[in-house]
Amino acid sequence: MLLNIADLSLPISDPILRYLIVILIVLLAPILLNKLKIPHLIGLIIAGALIGPNGFGVLERDSSIVVSGTTGLLYIMFLAGLEIDLIEFKKNKWKSIGFGLYTFCIPMIIGTLSSYYVLHFDWMTSILLGSLISSHTLLAYPIASKLGITKDKSVNVTVGGTMITDTLALLVLAAIVGMTKGDVGTAFWVRLSLSILAFGLIVLLVFPLIARWFFKVISDKISQFIFVMVMVYLGAVLAELAGVEGIIGAFLAGLALNRLIPHTSPLMNRVEFVGNALFIPFFLISVGMLIDFSVFIKSIGTLKVAAVLTLGVITAKWLAAWATTKTFKMSKSQLRVIFGLSVAQAAATLAAVMVGYNIVISETPDGVPIRLLNEDVLNGSILVILITCTLASFVTQKGGRQLAEETEAGKDHEDTTDIDGMNILIAVNTLSKTEQLVQLALNIRRHNPYDKMYALNIINKQEAPDESDKNAKKMLHLATQTGASADIEIEEVIRYDTIINGISGEVKAKKITDLIMGYSTKPYSSDKSFHLINGILTNEQITTYVYNPVQPISTIKKNIVVIPPQAEKESGFYYWLSNLWTLAKNCGGGVKFFAARELEPVFKTLNELNPISYSFSEFTRWEDLLVLSREVGANDLLTFVLSRKEGISHNPHMDKIFSYLDKYFRQNNFLLIYPSQRKADVQDDFFAGAHNPILDGSVDIQGLGKEIEKLFTRK
Repeated sequence: MLLNIADLSLPISDPILRYLIVILIVLLAPILLNKLKIPHLIGLIIAGALIGPNGFGVLERDSSIVVSGTTGLLYIMFLAGLEIDLIEFKKNKWKSIGFGLYTFCIPMIIGTLSSYYVLHFDWMTSILLGSLISSHTLLAYPIASKLGITKDKSVNVTVGGTMITDTLALLVLAAIVGMTKGDVGTAFWVRLSLSILAFGLIVLLVFPLIARWFFKVISDKISQFIFVMVMVYLGAVLAELAGVEGIIGAFLAGLALNRLIPHTSPLMNRVEFVGNALFIPFFLISVGMLIDFSVFIKSIGTLKVAAVLTLGVITAKWLAAWATTKTFKMSKSQLRVIFGLSVAQAAATLAAVMVGYNIVISETPDGVPIRLLNEDVLNGSILVILITCTLASFVTQKGGRQLAEETEAGKDHEDTTDIDGMNILIAVNTLSKTEQLVQLALNIRRHNPYDKMYALNIINKQEAPDESDKNAKKMLHLATQTGASADIEIEEVIRYDTIINGISGEVKAKKITDLIMGYSTKPYSSDKSFHLINGILTNEQITTYVYNPVQPISTIKKNIVVIPPQAEKESGFYYWLSNLWTLAKNCGGGVKFFAARELEPVFKTLNELNPISYSFSEFTRWEDLLVLSREVGANDLLTFVLSRKEGISHNPHMDKIFSYLDKYFRQNNFLLIYPSQRKADVQDDFFAGAHNPILDGSVDIQGLGKEIEKLFTRK
């Protein structure tokens, strides 16, 4: 081994030294280029060119680099599908289709005509080159993700349009390949259509069923991450079996798992971390290794092809982005983001070029093969990839920053930011429920930098101190570990006291806004249980959540929310509703509200401002709660909004809710919400000055408050 390491002949063969060099590049490129305000993606591509076989020959582009790079490419597409807001995606589906057609047809026409009339290729080669520049790779998507604009309409539209244009481009490639082999006919198109349909149905319908079952049964974090990797590769393999490129399968796999991996979850944090730290940089370096700068000097034909294709790509993609923004009335910064995300040529371009290069049409009299795409096209395409990837990184970074600044400028920070943030206290007393209580807290939090989270365990003085301390440390360590996995700091608190006094004391000491507790494992029919819950509820200033977690919250299909009449008159109404809205946005499941008819316009208004998947049914007969049992499925969350006895919305049937849940829903996830109920002389300033997480930075809060007030004051 020492001899292998000491052998510095190029290319380096020692695997340890090879990976050390690659990891050093991945480490140093962002650090150095950030100081120069250059996107680090460019640095990785250039570094790959310098150390690759066509540069200084330090490393070979062997199978290890290709496999890691391919995984990075699949990861980019998978993350695009995983991070997309499905509600916005559905809302903008026609915009995505419009952009997809624009960004396919315009480059297809420009590329085909310029290849035929300027480069003088035949029609089949010209059509293939047209499809080559009509596709694109979301190479700059990590930049958009880092800037926090992935939920913007422009990014949603571009991601959706990418799937359309890449699929159409790859279908053209499949047709051209079939025509060169002479097997394009009715049977070919029927077979291709059926295989693609079967592949899409399997990924979008079967993958979620398998994933929901797996996440419910397997709690091991490493196994969950490996399962995600299996789904990425399985989706890619199924896509290739169907006759399209694996990137389409990876994207659809991301869509299939979208609702099962919440954006605030530790699993999502692991998926993004591994991809951005390793796989995606490997892909960029592997792309750079394809670049051969010497060819550009030796061959005029290569430069001509590169110039025509580069000009065609930039012009066509800009026209497609411009047409999209004009058609759907978007801003200039959104135009830049769409153009930046869609101009990069890499994945599908490489696939089309390599396939076309390997197709031999005939031979010259000297036995030299005549290829569908010659070496000038192959080498020219590599230059196109370098130029467009560089342009994509700069444009996306500049346009993304402008878009992020515009979004921030649309907020009135003096009026809408609650500088105190949310203070969430998680009272843990059972190891089996601790992680799920933390997950609930992570999914209702506002993502305000001032938010604070605490995990509390109370030790009764009468219990054995050593054993109680040991159990408390286990639970609190699990809570902090779960928070750390999602990059959220949770402070541990141990208190020696009675449960009621301990929780009440910490609520006051930490200025808690939200208290999360686990539902008792014992029936709530005893006087002791009622005394416990009523004692904790004496603090009217906090919103209290009592949660019974049976399965991970990420596997919940639907949240059935039962709201009592006159709940909107309680002072904490908008606060708990905003947290529930945030929960729906983070987990992606649907919500079905059962409430008085007066609340329907409220939900409609909120949904127009920040859409979720919801439905509404009028319900006021709390004496007949049993009828709701047929609405609740095995994978649903049942949520009851309750009230303290002195509250406006309280009714006598709420006192029976515990026995009702114990009898019918012990095997279901259910959540009890006790809203904060401030006294009449305490002003509810939720709309006057506090940050509203329903809008999450995208809508004017005071405007929403006025609209909602009009709904309640309208006669």
